[in-house]
Amino acid sequence: MAIRRTRESEEMYLETILLLHQGKPSVRAVDVCDELGYVKSSVSRGVNLLKKKGYITIDGVTGDIEFTATGRKKAEGIYERHQTLTKALIKLGADPELAEENACRIEHVVSDEMMEVFRNYIKD
Repeated sequence: MAIRRTRESEEMYLETILLLHQGKPSVRAVDVCDELGYVKSSVSRGVNLLKKKGYITIDGVTGDIEFTATGRKKAEGIYERHQTLTKALIKLGADPELAEENACRIEHVVSDEMMEVFRNYIKD
């Protein structure tokens, strides 16, 4: 259970940083705090773990967060899962807001094989 929560937290941070970068020229830990509504100490710990894993770099002067190639690829993959699941749930008849909310939770636990089923489903 702790591994799943760690993975989910890591993926939430990566996806949030990716989305923030789409709307802002620079992203810092405080932006992640504001977006997720987490306390600074939690975000600081989470961001430092992403840095330790080689997913991001943090500018020592400005605090700007940038993706490494590996980190960007992982973040984009997580976001693609989210979008695919949202589209599939809407296609099944879910209200868009409900689909979005549930996709956010499902994306962290669904298998790669099941994701392929969802991808094929939304192609039709």
